[in-house]
Amino acid sequence: MAMNRGEMNLLLVEDDQLLGETICDGARQSGWRVHHVGDASSARAALVDHAYAAVLLDIGLPGDSGLAVLRAMRVRYDSTPVLILTARGRLSERIAGLDAGADDYLVKPFQFDELWARLRSVIRRSQGRVVPVFTHGDIQIDRSRRVVKKAGADVILSAQEYRTLLALIERPGHVVTRDHLHDIVYGTTSDVESNTIAVFIHQLRRKLGDDLIRTVHGLGYIVGQPT
Repeated sequence: MAMNRGEMNLLLVEDDQLLGETICDGARQSGWRVHHVGDASSARAALVDHAYAAVLLDIGLPGDSGLAVLRAMRVRYDSTPVLILTARGRLSERIAGLDAGADDYLVKPFQFDELWARLRSVIRRSQGRVVPVFTHGDIQIDRSRRVVKKAGADVILSAQEYRTLLALIERPGHVVTRDHLHDIVYGTTSDVESNTIAVFIHQLRRKLGDDLIRTVHGLGYIVGQPT
């Protein structure tokens, strides 16, 4: 499903304040809404709490590398398109970025017309990916659009609930530990209390049925094989 550009949100991760403000100004003039953060920790928090049409990601960030942020996204099943913006233009560095899961790579300094063109391109490619709808009983998950349905009706999930559901439902018959779910939802470096996973499990049961997820005491949670 195509998205109207004026309705889309972007995450800009850029520690150069002047460049970040310039990119934000240009993006807003082109009809985008932009959330700008300047370090890896803030980027991780934003990606956990919000959904974005795309991420503009600098590699050299305070606290940690942008590549670490990108790898953490992909581990959490976050397929949001990522366009890397960096002054590091060596071939080996471009390859590292693409191998980490980036959709495209733009070396600074760049022309802003090219930035917007590449941004439109990565979003179009992500919308055109052929991603099969995952079915488990009467639950359907369209991962290309992040749409969940139960018995044909849309079910609204938060970003954290969605990632928790994917981690469980893609492993039917296997126990998924609380620690693993915590890492998928929040990332391995997060200090968020792990008991928040129990809250997401409660919400998923409320929205998708009490019998979908079973607690394995002392271990974690399990989704049974579909009948």
